[in-house]
Amino acid sequence: MSPGTRIVEFDRPDMASGTLSPAQAWARVNPPVSAEERAFQKARIRALLASRDAVLVAHYYVDADIQDLAEETGGCVSDSLEMARFGRDHSAQTLVVSGVRFMGETAKILSPEKRILMPDLDATCSLDLGCDPVAFAQFRAQHPDRTVVVYANTSAAIKAQADWMVTSSIGLEIVADLHRQGKKILWAPDRHLGSYIQRETGADMVLWQGSCTVHDEFKGIELDLMRKEHPGALVLVHPESPASVVSQADVVGSTSRLLAAVTESSAMTFIVATDQGLLHKMRLAAPEKTFIAAPTAGESATCKSCAHCPWMAMNSLKGIADALEFGRNEVHLDPALGRQAKICIDRMLDFAAARRRPVRPSADLAQEQALFAKVGPA
Repeated sequence: MSPGTRIVEFDRPDMASGTLSPAQAWARVNPPVSAEERAFQKARIRALLASRDAVLVAHYYVDADIQDLAEETGGCVSDSLEMARFGRDHSAQTLVVSGVRFMGETAKILSPEKRILMPDLDATCSLDLGCDPVAFAQFRAQHPDRTVVVYANTSAAIKAQADWMVTSSIGLEIVADLHRQGKKILWAPDRHLGSYIQRETGADMVLWQGSCTVHDEFKGIELDLMRKEHPGALVLVHPESPASVVSQADVVGSTSRLLAAVTESSAMTFIVATDQGLLHKMRLAAPEKTFIAAPTAGESATCKSCAHCPWMAMNSLKGIADALEFGRNEVHLDPALGRQAKICIDRMLDFAAARRRPVRPSADLAQEQALFAKVGPA
């Protein structure tokens, strides 16, 4: 392993044998950046966005400087699907996606005519790595009678094999509707999210056994101890977390739902079981409140991710600037694959439109509190 990289462990499911094996991938570690360098790269990005007819979109989990810069320059900070929809609807012909690779692919699926750039094309995701398209096709072949529903956190090659894609605000509703129709579900890739939806809907589901290397690390035993140390704290949990963590939550939901809970609740202290990148937005939304990262380690385990995605951390200001200036890290997709992958996304959007339901919270958080009380993650 070269200097400046780290090894990241993730689950590799073998669905033929019904086993999980440990696998390893690498993530680049960005060096510390001085205040002067940060200011220089931000100014460089601002100028390049204007001269290249480009817009910057960022996920909630990337560095706070990137999140702030995206909004300051007319871009957005959101979940993966909304990032792609924002880019599709924006007039800019170049979209810079600060996140992980499947997010750039989703943006390309929805905007095939636009140029999609990323700060680092090697920034990936354990859910993507743990769901190989060939192995997934074999798994599907074992269950030909099932409707294939995949989570947004998947590659274009997986989406192209799906009947439905689901995201935060509509996953439970779509699976519940399919269940009412008597359909049996093949779900991928996150086993924790799949189990959560299965418990909530009662649907007949077989689950791919992938997991998010961040959320899988949260520990129920240590969370119970932390709750006793902070008895007045509200516990916010992303449902990609293990059931022992989800069962202790006051609010279970997507990044958007957890962010909304911060302003809706009168609580002054929150224990947050999701990527620590979201804490930046939470602190901006409620600077007078206290936010504590849920435990990823303790007597029962050692910390692997420390509640921050190592691949999201690969996004850097310099990477954004270099991508814009030199056209680096462009996302390319086979057009036929992109068209096939778009079918499951459009099906979800059509479902939402028919029910006049948004696929993420609007600005009116109070009005949508009931709608987003039990949503899956983004």
